[in-house]
Amino acid sequence: MTREASAVALGPGEGARIPNPVGEAIVFKARASETGGTMTVFETVVVPGEGPPLHLHTNEDEAVYVLEGDVHFRLGPDLHRSSAGAFLFIPRGTPHTFQNVGSDSARLLVIFTPSGMERFFERIAADESRAGDQALFAAAGHEVGLDVVGPPLGT
Repeated sequence: MTREASAVALGPGEGARIPNPVGEAIVFKARASETGGTMTVFETVVVPGEGPPLHLHTNEDEAVYVLEGDVHFRLGPDLHRSSAGAFLFIPRGTPHTFQNVGSDSARLLVIFTPSGMERFFERIAADESRAGDQALFAAAGHEVGLDVVGPPLGT
């Protein structure tokens, strides 16, 4: 059953905030409940040196817009150095990861379509004492079709 979408208008910094498993915070701009299941959108802050393990999504396409910072992205076999203004589209099934290679925090706008990835981030945030735990990352990912296929960049 498809839910009805509703209009969303949020100002800077507005939105539900949860801890980021690889950074400071995730601020949800739109979730399944607002978009009728069509997308999940959030802004995230990633601290220097951090990034997720190499992974892929079986259910969602992902788009990332770099708002601030200097970030390396691995998309399949290719490495891309991306700074503010860069855009990346990651089709489902593409192994990918990123790392903030700058000396300051990076800020990213992330869009998943269809929605559903918010459950992963909420599951990790619910067990904040295990933040950064790769086993929790993999287990929470498995629940939503995120498969860890390798280590983070720089390891």
